[in-house]
Amino acid sequence: MDSVEHADTFAALDLGSNSFHLVIARRESNGSLVVVDRLREMVRLAAGLDADNHLSADARERALDCLAKIGERLREIPARNVRVVGTNTLRKARDSGDFIRAAEAALNHRIEIVSGMEEARLIYLGVSHSLAQDGRRLVIDIGGGSTEFIVGEGLEPLHKASLHIGCVGHSHAWFADGKLTRKAFDRSEMAARIEIEPIESRFRDLAWEAALGASGTIKAVATTLKESGWTDGTITRDGLEGLRKSMLKAGSIDRLELPGVKPERHPVFPGGVAILRAAMESLGIEEMRVADGAMREGILVDLPGRLDHVDPRAASVERLAARFHADPAQAERVLAVAAELFDQARGAWALDDEAGWLLQWAARLHEIGLDIAHSSCHKHAAYIAANTDLAGFARAEQLQLATLIRAWRRKFPVGQFAAFGEEDGERLARLAVLLRIAAVLHRGRRATPLPPIGIEVDGTDVHLRFPPGWLAEHPLTRADLAEEAGLLKNGGFTLDWDNGD
Repeated sequence: MDSVEHADTFAALDLGSNSFHLVIARRESNGSLVVVDRLREMVRLAAGLDADNHLSADARERALDCLAKIGERLREIPARNVRVVGTNTLRKARDSGDFIRAAEAALNHRIEIVSGMEEARLIYLGVSHSLAQDGRRLVIDIGGGSTEFIVGEGLEPLHKASLHIGCVGHSHAWFADGKLTRKAFDRSEMAARIEIEPIESRFRDLAWEAALGASGTIKAVATTLKESGWTDGTITRDGLEGLRKSMLKAGSIDRLELPGVKPERHPVFPGGVAILRAAMESLGIEEMRVADGAMREGILVDLPGRLDHVDPRAASVERLAARFHADPAQAERVLAVAAELFDQARGAWALDDEAGWLLQWAARLHEIGLDIAHSSCHKHAAYIAANTDLAGFARAEQLQLATLIRAWRRKFPVGQFAAFGEEDGERLARLAVLLRIAAVLHRGRRATPLPPIGIEVDGTDVHLRFPPGWLAEHPLTRADLAEEAGLLKNGGFTLDWDNGD
């Protein structure tokens, strides 16, 4: 079967710090998603990070072997219907670039490294879509390298936090020798409470009505509590105390016998239990239920919306523009011209729809730095865009947006484009040229519409066409264009124009 037959099939791949999770679903005629396949493999990527955050050869090999198998499963699904997301370990890894390129080659799909806050949003989205009831809820997900805390109502997360503690790192820090002692558990729980302390007061005050847990560690705890006969599958403090006593009685990881928990999880289980006990104590959680959904389901739910232009990234951009009081009328003027130029240039410059969205978002945000100061406003805007929590954006994508915003005026930042690699750097430079021209043409901030303006591009050559006599009637715009031509020349582009005569 070819990809046309899979047009309504979507795949989400979560490259977690402990396990890789793939979920594949088919979109029905009513818009609902029906899961048709799942794949999970414990890769223990976080365990392969050394003290300097370099990935070991063994961890790379385990991961690439797993991704080669997943790549075969994804082969028939259209690329636009697949989203691959990397989390904490890939955020931390200092040499992740080479690994990610090898991983993308194995998958034949691009990998997005998301921030902890975006990870939290996707987790909440996955959890909330698996629930029937409404109400304010606290969601906790203990991953291999980080733990996410989210309070939300319905489908909307209200407050998020991502802490750098996870079952892999915490187990390695406190149970590396494999011994399960009261002293090790006490110290590991206190260490987790210290990490949670900065968010404790805020999350206690958010008046949530129910606590939910997601993903492997918490599901494993709930399963073993139920199969041991301690609870009905609900996680309680008493149940966790019984589990801890059972683990202490075993005395070591290699002697653990935990009903419902696979032996491959045993090495990272004690750290996860310590984090969970600390979280329940710190936040006053009496009992916790397990949610069916998690981050991969959140990715899956999010993906069709992107394709149907119901995109959380667009909402994030609108919120940021409003927060920093960007002039909406000027943004719309610049956006309209930039979009018109983009439509004319996209074929010759091989620009896709995602590039178009990036240009539009940059146009909406390019003046947010004016809320700080006019001088270097483009640099202020870029800093804001790069360091704000923008829901829906992968980290690299957010940095590309910030770089494009940085480039809308003054010196053309060739070096910053090059940092993204040849292909993405060239795309960003071309988008920056279109944004700069649109901003120059609306420098006067007048509401009067511009006449139709043509553009022809060929590599680094850019030629504009104006209606007869228009530039002669607008000498200031002509002078602005001449200044811009000089700036672009320093960036490797040639800009010229004719007056239609």
